[in-house]
Amino acid sequence: MSVDQKVDGSRRQLLLVTSAAGGVAAAAAAVPFVASLTPSERAKAAGAPVEVDIGKLAPGQMMTVEWRGKPVWIINRTKEMLDSLKKTEGEVSDPNSDKPMQPEYAKNETRSIKPEILVAVGICTHLGCSPSDKFKTGAESGVSADWPGGFLCPCHGSTFDMAGRVYKSKPAPDNLEIPPHKYLSDAKILIGEDGKA
Repeated sequence: MSVDQKVDGSRRQLLLVTSAAGGVAAAAAAVPFVASLTPSERAKAAGAPVEVDIGKLAPGQMMTVEWRGKPVWIINRTKEMLDSLKKTEGEVSDPNSDKPMQPEYAKNETRSIKPEILVAVGICTHLGCSPSDKFKTGAESGVSADWPGGFLCPCHGSTFDMAGRVYKSKPAPDNLEIPPHKYLSDAKILIGEDGKA
């Protein structure tokens, strides 16, 4: 074997070893890059339905859960809260939620599947602020002496009743959004999917 053949063999072996090492390094660098292109668990969960246990939600209480990055309010309305809806019916702009932006089961006075449980997106339909709950009635609410209870958007003063219906002559053009939802049991709600309610 000549010296030239030995050098060629060594070069070939060196070339193969460096090529293999470069390939391994490229693959190692590509794996995290490709993995970064798939949606994260949080991103998947942001659009996924959310199961909520309302078993311990007492009458008059509200809980907030997140669905698709939005606050969703679940309120267990008392008899007094439900009775206030009759009083506000003539004062709200869309009392039966006739606008097509709501699910069919929200097209009623209570805007809910079960009268006592309201499920609504807690974002004002004017500019996207989050209204405050003003469940106390009358002067104690800080809204007005005849306030029947509901929600107040502090940004521009839109007011909503206990069904999330917007009062007439307010900046918000629509009632609060009712997200798609269904009951899995008396104590569990799935937000983000409807179906037979």
